[in-house]
Amino acid sequence: MFPNHSRRWLTLITAAVVAACGGNAAEPAAAGAPAAAQVGVAQLATQAITITSSKPARLTASAVAQVRPQVSGIIEQRLFTEGSWVKAGQALYQIDPAPFAAKLAQADAALARANANLANQTAKLQRYSLLRQSKAVSQQEFDEVNAALLSAKADVKTAQAQQKTAALDLQYSQVKAPISGFISKSNVTVGALVSANQADALASITQLDPIYADFSLSSRELAELKARQQRGELQSASNNQQVSFTDETGQAHGNGQLLFNEVQVDSNTGSVTLRAQFANPQGSLLPGAFGQVEFVEGANPQALLVPQFAISRNPKGEATALVVTKENQVAQRVLQIDRAVQGQWLVQGGFVDGDQLIVEGLQKVRPGMPAQAVPASSSGAAAVAAQ
Repeated sequence: MFPNHSRRWLTLITAAVVAACGGNAAEPAAAGAPAAAQVGVAQLATQAITITSSKPARLTASAVAQVRPQVSGIIEQRLFTEGSWVKAGQALYQIDPAPFAAKLAQADAALARANANLANQTAKLQRYSLLRQSKAVSQQEFDEVNAALLSAKADVKTAQAQQKTAALDLQYSQVKAPISGFISKSNVTVGALVSANQADALASITQLDPIYADFSLSSRELAELKARQQRGELQSASNNQQVSFTDETGQAHGNGQLLFNEVQVDSNTGSVTLRAQFANPQGSLLPGAFGQVEFVEGANPQALLVPQFAISRNPKGEATALVVTKENQVAQRVLQIDRAVQGQWLVQGGFVDGDQLIVEGLQKVRPGMPAQAVPASSSGAAAVAAQ
């Protein structure tokens, strides 16, 4: 047990210590107040850009022709090298011409006979005209001679048509290329019997220059694109707009031209087909191959681009960004993102007037904290520019 006076001293000492602690409690509280963190910001400004889209595409030959005979006969010769380039009008096959040459000779003889008969009927009519003036022949006899002359003229025309048909058959005995392009393997050999306009083709020719790239847009994408152009958000591209194609190896083939788009929506896919044309002088692009087509949708004169590293996602999956407000407070904005353009996000909305986008020091701040906005450092600015 302590004496009474010792207890009094202990009580006084304890009270003094408590008082001393209580008197300085406000100082740590004041010292613990959050200081404004310094962050690097980028000014938000609009700019004019060209909006492009990339879609998967499939290559299609600009022309494909199947080679078929127009007369029947035996193949005597194949006059081309399989897989080679052939020119329109070049001879590909030779069908035995002997039967057709004989028919042409018959047609020539029939025409000569018809012409001889015509000359005879013409002279006869002239004689009957003189006799009719002297009434040496009746009107009926004169009319019969005149009718015979008209029949002889018709016979000549018939013989001429038969001669022309025989000449065409002889000409068709040499099967020629209907278009220029690369020819396939031959489906028949020498000695094969072929028929006029048969179902099976002798070979096929594919024209590779130019070559088409067909791609699709959903009906919704096409409708949204036209709506944005009508609202003035996009300035419509020219009719002669350029298109580029990237093949499966990653090689780019530029200087294409958008030709047209279908006017009907495919009921099975809900899409509209568009076609672009590309020069292919070396034949390096082959029909049936797949790739990516990049085409111009239009120009956006008031585009707002922000670097991708400054954008994050909240638990809802929404795009967000931290900004410094007019009140020098950190705030989080939920943004409407359209697409990526040259490594940056094209923002459709979400920012407020006076917002400054934080691009440096993101890890030091949270929404609601005070912040001191300073221009991004040269390294930070370079990073933004690189985006």
